[in-house]
Amino acid sequence: MNNKTAIRRLDASALGFSAALDALLAFEPAADERITRAVTEILQAVRERDDAAVLEYTRRFDGLDVPSVQELEVSRRELKAALDSLSSQRREALEWAAERVRLYHERQKGESWTYAEADGSVLGQKVTPLDRVGLYVPGGRAAYPSSVLMNAIPAKVAGVGELIMTAPAPKGEKNSLVLAAAAITGVDRVFTVGGAQAIAALAYGTRTIPRVDKIVGPGNAYVAEAKRRVFGTVGIDMVAGPSEVLVISDGSGDADWVAMDLFAQAEHDELAQSILLCTDEDFIDAVHEAIERLLPEMPRAETIARSLLGRGALIHVESLEQACEIANHIAPEHLELALERAEDWVEKIRHAGAIFVGHWAVEALGDYCAGPNHVLPTMRSARFSSPLGVYDFQKRSSIVHISREGAQKLGAVAAILADGEGLQAHARSARMRL
Repeated sequence: MNNKTAIRRLDASALGFSAALDALLAFEPAADERITRAVTEILQAVRERDDAAVLEYTRRFDGLDVPSVQELEVSRRELKAALDSLSSQRREALEWAAERVRLYHERQKGESWTYAEADGSVLGQKVTPLDRVGLYVPGGRAAYPSSVLMNAIPAKVAGVGELIMTAPAPKGEKNSLVLAAAAITGVDRVFTVGGAQAIAALAYGTRTIPRVDKIVGPGNAYVAEAKRRVFGTVGIDMVAGPSEVLVISDGSGDADWVAMDLFAQAEHDELAQSILLCTDEDFIDAVHEAIERLLPEMPRAETIARSLLGRGALIHVESLEQACEIANHIAPEHLELALERAEDWVEKIRHAGAIFVGHWAVEALGDYCAGPNHVLPTMRSARFSSPLGVYDFQKRSSIVHISREGAQKLGAVAAILADGEGLQAHARSARMRL
C-alpha cells in the first residue's frame, strides 16, 4: 500500500481547509431506482397478498421453501436450544454484556408526573410503553447478536408489551448466536423472514406476523429503503448511514492503537469514515506508518484500504480547542478522546453520538459490552438526535385536568386567541364553560 495514497493528510490551518473538510464529510445515499422499484413492489405485494407474498419472497431471496409462514416462526424451545448450544465462554460473554446493557438502560426510564395549580387544575405527563415493536436483525454472512442486545434490551426495560424479531435464514441456516441473544433478552416471537418483505409484514401485519407500532434494527439498502417508506404507518428508529469514528489525539497515546481504532470503523464497509485530529505532527506520521505496517495483517484489508482512501483523513490541528471545534462541526457517530487528560475536554464536545474518554475507552467496547447503546446517529445527525434508548420505546401523553375555576380564566384567554385566528367554534366552545 503506497503511504502517499493510503489516507489523505490535511492541515486545519491551511487555506481551503473548511471546504476540503466539508467535501470529505459530504455523503448522500445514492438513489438507486432499482432498489426503489423492488421495495415498492414488495411492500405492495405484502399489503395485498399477505402471507402468500411473504412466502414467495422468502423462497425467491432466501431459498427457503415452506408451506406456511407459521413454519418460519422459531419456537421458544429452539431459542433455548440455541442458547444451550453455546460454549460456556461465549454464553457467559453474551449474558455479561446483556446485563451491562440492561443496567445502563434502567437509568433511562421516563416517569409520569403531574402538578396541581392553586385553582385545583392538574397538569402533567403520562409515560407509557409502546404496545408492540418489531426488531429487524440482518442475516446471511453477517451475524449480529450485539444488535439484538442493543435493540431488545431497552425495549424490554421500557416495558414494551410484545417484541417481534425477524431475521433471514438463507437456505434455512439460522444463526445460533442471534437466536441465543433473542432468548437472553426475552424476545417474544422470532420469524426467519428478511429483507423488505419482513419490514412490510411488520408494518402492515399479515395473518401470521402481527403488525407493530415501531420498527428498529439495521439492514441492507433494501431494508433501509423499506423502513423509510413505511415511516408514518409505523415509527422507525432511524435510517443510518455508514459507520464513523473521529479520534482526537494530543500525541500521548500509542500510534498502533489509534491506527487500529481507525481500522475498526473502516472494516465495516468502504463508505465508513475514520478521521484523526491531532496536535502532534510527529504522532500523525507514526499513525500513518502504523497504518501501512498493520494493514496487510487485516483479513478485511481491502475494505479498510478503500474506506481510508475514500473517506478517511489524518488532520493536523493547532490546538485541542480547535480540535473540539472541528469535532462539533463533524458531529461524529463515535468520538474518541485519546488524550492525556481526556476528562477535561468532555464539556467542550456538544455534538457526538457517543464520547469515549481516555486511551482505554476504545470504541469497540461500546459496540459490544460497555453498556450504552451502539445504535447511534450518523451523517452529522448527532447535531439534533441521540443514541437509541429506552425513551425510543416509550411515548408521552399530556394530562389536562381543568377545574371549574381554572376554566374561567383559561376559557376567556383561549376565546380571545381563537377569535384572533378566525376559529369561531373554538372560541364558542371555550366561552360555553364561562
